[in-house]
This record gives sequence, structure tokens and C-alpha cells, in this order.
Amino acid sequence: MDILRFATAGSVDDGKSTLIGRLLFDSKAIFEDQLEAVERTSRDRGTEYTDLSLLTDGLRAEREQGITIDVAYRYFATPKRKFIIADTPGHIQYTRNMVTGASTADLAIILIDARKGVLEQSRRHAFLTTLLRVPHLVLAVNKMDLVDYSEARFEEIREEFTSFASKLNASDLTFIPISALHGDNVVSRSENTPWYEGSSLLHHLENVHIASDRNLVDVRFPVQYVIRPHSATSQELHDYRGYAGQVAGGVLKPGDEVLHLPSGLATTITAIDTFDGPVEEAFAPMSVTLRLSDDIDISRGDMICRPNNQPQTAQEIDAMVCWMADGVKLQPRSKLIIKHTTRTARALVRDLHYRLDVNTLHRDESATALGLNEIGRVSLRTTQPLFVDDYARNRMTGGFILIDEATNGTVGAGMIVDAR
Repeated sequence: MDILRFATAGSVDDGKSTLIGRLLFDSKAIFEDQLEAVERTSRDRGTEYTDLSLLTDGLRAEREQGITIDVAYRYFATPKRKFIIADTPGHIQYTRNMVTGASTADLAIILIDARKGVLEQSRRHAFLTTLLRVPHLVLAVNKMDLVDYSEARFEEIREEFTSFASKLNASDLTFIPISALHGDNVVSRSENTPWYEGSSLLHHLENVHIASDRNLVDVRFPVQYVIRPHSATSQELHDYRGYAGQVAGGVLKPGDEVLHLPSGLATTITAIDTFDGPVEEAFAPMSVTLRLSDDIDISRGDMICRPNNQPQTAQEIDAMVCWMADGVKLQPRSKLIIKHTTRTARALVRDLHYRLDVNTLHRDESATALGLNEIGRVSLRTTQPLFVDDYARNRMTGGFILIDEATNGTVGAGMIVDAR
């Protein structure tokens, strides 16, 4: 059974938490005691209905203010598929949380209040999801019950958003009219929207095709750990040498010729081991251990790829960076640690080309620094070569994080645009 990771985003009070609560409730993914606690809190507040948003707004501050602050992860499953939900905040000051939640998502649901239509925040979330190359985008027009399930209003919002999305790199866009409060078109089709011919939200989530979203062409295997059993009893185990990591692209099979970077030496895969035993092929995002026919000096941070299909070996990197640090700015001459796949190096910020206004898509080329939650294009120089692809080609080998040397805290997330 495959896993769909999806992120939810939307403006404040658009009903994200209620929608997730509805999905969990209607798919029988919550326990009775959880439901009783939510019903009790709803009664204490004097609400006439069970407030399902309380299932996901886990922080006390969120429950008290009725808003989402942090990224909340929730898990549920149906007979068809397993799901991991990242419930991301709507406020502009939590852009970094939105980037965190959407960076690994296969699909993003952007909620729009049917009464308010497409807001500045809706545009910002759409831009961020396309910047992060989330392959599938669902625009859920919520609170349809408050506009009398009007087809004309739904079509108006669809047209406005479609014209904005034409400026973005949105490959798969789906529109669904819903009412998270009453459950219309969330888990099952609603009689209140006879004019809507598409599927319910859950049916779309269960059936959206994600297997082809992953890069199965470029073989990329960043080595995370070298396995050598030191206390092995048998000679066979004593001689075992495996290279563990997560497949970041392509398909690997025993017998395949591969190349090791940085040495440039070629070898052959003899076996692929997993926790459950040997397998005949491995692909992203499987975690496996490779055994190779030659004894090559391989260590953490190295890359295994195909001889005729290699990532770029680069120390000069241009990237879009979302700055996540409060109190310190990213500016030219800043020295940071860069973590790219399993490789860590030091990096110098050589230049800030522009700061991007996420709401208008305007490039401010006079900017001298990036502050908290700001996004811009920067040039970096690293002390060691990194084995990279453009983010548009491979999200795993095209993404990186920046770490503050003094505090060891993550201060930025980057998407590689160019490397040399």
C-alpha cells in the first residue's frame, strides 16, 4: 500500500483544521475518547455542533485562538492508501512552517472561503507550493453552504484562480466545492451540488497517481552509512560491507553498473538488502543497503549513480532560499553550514541577487538581506564539492538546508536553480 503525503494550506479561518478533522472523523480514523474530548470542549464553548478542528489544533495556543501555528502531522489510512497530512499555518509570519510542511508533499490542498474568494494568502500559498514543486494541487472551495451551494460562485473562483495559476508552474490542478463543517464532497459526493460532476476530496486523494512523480530516470543514491559488522560470528558476516541510504532517484537492480562519486570509479551492484531481506529492485524513496562487487573507499556523503548519468559536481550554487531565522539575517559574506542529502560542508554566501515578494511575484533587486520568512535568490560557494541536480529535476538532490555554525540551528531551506 503506497503513502500519499499531502499538505493543507489556506488563509486564516478558511477551515483547514475542520477539513482534516472531517477527513479523520468520516474515515473512522479517530478514537472514541478523542471524539468525546472534542465534543466536551465544543459543549463547554457553547458551540451547537462538534468542532472537528479541535482534533488537529493540538497546541493550547491554537485551541484558544482558534488558529493553526505550527505544522501538525496527522496519519490515517483507508483500504486503498495510507496518508500523512501536514496541516500548515495560514499567516504570513509562518511562511517557514508552510515551506517545511510542503517540501516533502506529493499534493497540496489550498482552501478558499467561498464567500471571500481568492485572497492574497491564497496566491502566496499557491506560489509556494509550485516553488516547492508539489506535483498535484487541489483547490478546495470551502463553506459552500454559506453561499447556498452556488455553482456560479464556484465557477467565478475557479476562473480567477486559473488565470493566476497560469503564471505559475502548476502541472495538475483540481477544483472541488466542499463544506468541511457539513461534510459535503469531503468523503462522499453531496446531493447539495448536483451540478458538480467530479469526485469527492477523499476519492481524489485515494486515486491521484503519484508513482510517476518521482524521478525514476536519474539514479541517485547518497550514502548515509557504511555497514561493517564488527562482532560477527560467521566469516560471511565478518566480510559483509554494505552501503546504506535512501534512494533519491532512479531504479537500482543487482547486476547494474554504477559509478562512485567523488572517486569516479565504476563497480557493479551484487545485492540490495532491506530490513525484510534482499530485493530485486530499489527505487525512491526506499531505504536500502547496497552491496558492491569492488572494494572501493566509500564513506558518508558520497554518491552512487550511473556511469552515463551523473549529477553535477559543484561548488558554486545558485538557489532560491527561504530564510527561517529570527534575529539574524542572510546577507552576502554570511558563513553557514550546508547540508545536502547526506553531505555536509561549509558555505559562504557570495551574493543576494533579489528578494522575492511572494504576494506580487515582484523581484526586489535592491535588497541587501533576507529576513525571517523572506525568499530570495542567492549564490553560495561551498568548501567541498556537492553532487547536485536542479530542484526542478529532483527534489531530494536539488534541495538543501542551511545551518548556523554557532547555534547548530536550521536557518534556511534552499532549492537549487543552477550549479557549476
